Amino acid sequence: MVGEETYKANTPARDVTPTSRDRDAGHPAVPGAAAGAPLKILYAGALDEKDSALYRLWALERLGHRVVQLNSYAYEPSNALVGKIAFRLAAGPWIARMNRDLLAMAERERPDVVWTDKLLGMKPATLDRLRAMGIATVSYMIDNPFGTRQDPGWRLYMKDIPHYDLHVVQRDKNIADYEQRGARDVIKIQTAYEPTVHFPPPDGWSDKDRDRDVSFIGTPYDRRGEFLTRLWKEFDVPVAVSGGLVWKEHLSAEAVRAIYRGHGELFKDDYREGIWRSKINLSFLTHANQDEFAHKSFEIAACEGFLLAERSEGHLARFREDEEAVFFSTIEECVEKIRRYLPDEAARGRIVAAGRARAEQSGYHNDWQVGLIVDQTREILAGVRSKQDSAARSSGAKER
Repeated sequence: MVGEETYKANTPARDVTPTSRDRDAGHPAVPGAAAGAPLKILYAGALDEKDSALYRLWALERLGHRVVQLNSYAYEPSNALVGKIAFRLAAGPWIARMNRDLLAMAERERPDVVWTDKLLGMKPATLDRLRAMGIATVSYMIDNPFGTRQDPGWRLYMKDIPHYDLHVVQRDKNIADYEQRGARDVIKIQTAYEPTVHFPPPDGWSDKDRDRDVSFIGTPYDRRGEFLTRLWKEFDVPVAVSGGLVWKEHLSAEAVRAIYRGHGELFKDDYREGIWRSKINLSFLTHANQDEFAHKSFEIAACEGFLLAERSEGHLARFREDEEAVFFSTIEECVEKIRRYLPDEAARGRIVAAGRARAEQSGYHNDWQVGLIVDQTREILAGVRSKQDSAARSSGAKER
């Protein structure tokens, strides 16, 4: 049974994203690197170059920390149907084996921190054992287990919430959600671009190199298929859509022929070059996930793409409207902005240069955002170690 103290946050939840920092003051030293000795981190998650979890691991390594990996993909059943059932239920021998292996790695490697990145198969008992070993536990959650999208697979994770030492979330709303579930500590960190993947095109790149007029590269969440179809069919906007084949279920056959490009999702180089080749890059909030800003927006800005994003407080706090990015609230306003900027390469050029500078100077990249998490983790680790020492002294006194 978990003690009463587990159900109380140790410190007030905080939004530690850097949006309040004056971008004109220059880029200060990256957090998480210089303060204290490098940490040893056991990093567990879906580690593939198609997944942003791996990008955050790279950032930890760039910050000078020693990282050992546990790849959750190694624990997925080989049978696709069984895998779907196991994921939905967060149960089965694969879950048990992963928890055993993670504890064995922790015993062998003795990390300072176990950092999980959307790892839905952790057991509360595993987290409790790690804390007893003096290891701080961090959960980075890019998605929203409390959202209306109703993704499957959250059963174990919801039980884990009171057992992690630190939760890292993306939304203001989630801070209260996690606290109500008994989270010990919660901080908000924005999603970020990966500087080794998302960077500007070669010098001299111009509209002669761009073969996508108004472009969306991503997923068909919410009613994006309907929105993009209307842009093309009702407003005669030259739209290009790229993403998984699931788009064919969200577009009519006529729209697929007219606006869908390629044969699947774009990753890494193909994704970046898709942004480069687009005169205007659309970015949507995922409303079913209660998002405040779009991860894609930071990636587009980092690639020096022209960002036309859905207006939100989160976007407005991070980019100056009509100077560093352009926003819309309705399809009519989106069309108006497209007609304003599509023929004006010079105006787009000024905005993309300013947007790229803002993204870099304000720390919208993984090194800065991950560094903020490391700084908070150091504080938590000190508390975990102090409690472990106290427990050891108490046990020794009883034995005497």
